[in-house]
Amino acid sequence: MSEAEELAARVADLAGEHGLSVATAESLTSGQVAARLGAAPSASTWFRGGVVAYAPEVKFAVLGVPEGPVITEECARTMAEGVARLTGADLAVGVTGAGGPDEEEGQAPGTVWFGVLADGRVHTEKMRFDGDPSQVVEATTAHALRLLLESARRIAA
Repeated sequence: MSEAEELAARVADLAGEHGLSVATAESLTSGQVAARLGAAPSASTWFRGGVVAYAPEVKFAVLGVPEGPVITEECARTMAEGVARLTGADLAVGVTGAGGPDEEEGQAPGTVWFGVLADGRVHTEKMRFDGDPSQVVEATTAHALRLLLESARRIAA
């Protein structure tokens, strides 16, 4: 079992035990976080779904991200808030960044912003992952799941 699959299974356990619903809003991961959650045990009972908003225009129109640069803290925050609003989820993650191999919006390849909504509040975090685009996506997917797990644990405590 991969790290991402293991993390998703742990999110599934907590979500199921505590009646939490989960959603994702993804850009550079192109739905990989949602795919891991959707494959986790009993996903139909707790996983609300996700939005893959790869193009900036989709972030603006669907998730309510303000027009402007999208590799930002504000974008990640708004993505998490937007998908929680659209799906009615208790717990949501938003992921946006520069997958590489080139810089985007002046951000180095591997620069990723995360927003996690839990208990009505959003926690944001900026990370920098090394590697080629597929390695950045893999590391970003695992980190998003880790953040969801940590948030679910806090809610459950």
